[in-house]
Amino acid sequence: MLEVGKIPNSLLQALVLDKIKIKNADVLVNPGIGEDCCALDFGEYLCVMSTDPITGTAAEVGRLAVHISCNDIASCGIAPLGLLVTILAPEGTTQEDLEKVSDQLNMAANEIGADIIGGHTEVTQAVNRFVLITMAVGKVKKDKMITTAGAKLGDDIIITKGASIEGTAIIAYEKEDELLPILGESLLKTAKGYMEMLCVVPEGILAGEFGVNSMHDATEGGLLGALWEVCKASGTGARIEYEKIPLSEETRLICEHFHIDPLKLISSGCMLITCENGSSLVEKLAQQGIKAAIIGKVVENGCTIVQKDGSTKAVSEPESDELYKVLKK
Repeated sequence: MLEVGKIPNSLLQALVLDKIKIKNADVLVNPGIGEDCCALDFGEYLCVMSTDPITGTAAEVGRLAVHISCNDIASCGIAPLGLLVTILAPEGTTQEDLEKVSDQLNMAANEIGADIIGGHTEVTQAVNRFVLITMAVGKVKKDKMITTAGAKLGDDIIITKGASIEGTAIIAYEKEDELLPILGESLLKTAKGYMEMLCVVPEGILAGEFGVNSMHDATEGGLLGALWEVCKASGTGARIEYEKIPLSEETRLICEHFHIDPLKLISSGCMLITCENGSSLVEKLAQQGIKAAIIGKVVENGCTIVQKDGSTKAVSEPESDELYKVLKK
């Protein structure tokens, strides 16, 4: 029986991706491990699209739904233009419930300059809480699109903000009463405030203008899952160091309390970037108020992390996200 969460990449490849046969020459970027966006030939430009559901939480579901798809578009180095939104509401939903989700959607979309351009809304017995599916759309000149598969040997590996941002926020909302005596009121408020840090559109656009080789939004599977997918898509290896990964105190305390790995916890809000001259990009990001750190290098083969004790450990194919261990308790 399959575990809750994204299915393992090996199964995704065998059961889904290998069965897809692209027939149209206008499809220039098609489905692949780690590639969150497709691209269609629209003449001078590419039409870039990505879709994602929000199923793991009921907290701030509208905000999350906007950011998770728009972040994928940003990982191509461009701004999202619009969103199609499907809202599946459970029986018992009130007008006030629906309006709250709608307000969250519109507020988040307005903040990043994307328009909600269509979708579908219904109440259904098929779900027991709100499920939102969004599809984001953007456009980019043909020679400017950045993909997950572009990492090159010798690239610096950079992450923005830090690991476990989304997971920290979700757990803080979902387990607020349990965490209050562990974190205290101030740190718990800070952790919940991570919902305001989920957008990676500014760093995606800046990195696109800088000229990076690869970008990937660290979602389910966390930072290590994103790193593994970049290596898989690019046909390269990577070597990163635990001690160089920004990890906040509230994230550390939450992960210790629930006995989960922060590097395998859903991390929307953290963009994984590979490029030459990473220190210059980190400086440019800092000038725009975006924290970033170089955590390693792209190497020829082998995806590894140097742990806190100095030992080296292989980074394996991502499994079910650590978030689900917490939510099922």
